[in-house]
Amino acid sequence: TLAERTNLAGVRHILLVLSGKGGVGKSTLSTELALALRNAGKRVGILDVDLCGPSIPRMLRVQDSAVHQCDSGWVPVFVGQDKAIALMSIGFLLERPDDAVVWRGPKKNALIKQFVTDVAWGDLDFLIVDTPPGTSDEHISTVEALRPYQLLGAILVTTPQ
Repeated sequence: TLAERTNLAGVRHILLVLSGKGGVGKSTLSTELALALRNAGKRVGILDVDLCGPSIPRMLRVQDSAVHQCDSGWVPVFVGQDKAIALMSIGFLLERPDDAVVWRGPKKNALIKQFVTDVAWGDLDFLIVDTPPGTSDEHISTVEALRPYQLLGAILVTTPQ
């Protein structure tokens, strides 16, 4: 549809941050990368699709923010004094930031698709996608939803053990 094409039309590069296991620092790396790119003068967005552990809102101290609707979908939360980082996370949709998300695959996949198509990102140089740990259904859904857009690539976070 036209809305799907337009919400990511202004995004130049999409980067997936992945790992085979949890606790290796994907969210930390996603956050630090976003801050480094912003400091280099780039326009940056973070899409937090770690549905069971959305930690980026807390890392960027915006966990109490709310997401609003506009004509083209959800408006991401803008982070920092300069509002230079756009962030979308399921953490903003929960009643309490520490609420657990216990959903089956189809509902998770539908939300990921909605995050890809229904967030009004505007013009971004980079969209960083923080994924959940492992190699689950969510990863396949994310990649399939992003396939029509020129994916820049992926960063695979590993640890020595």
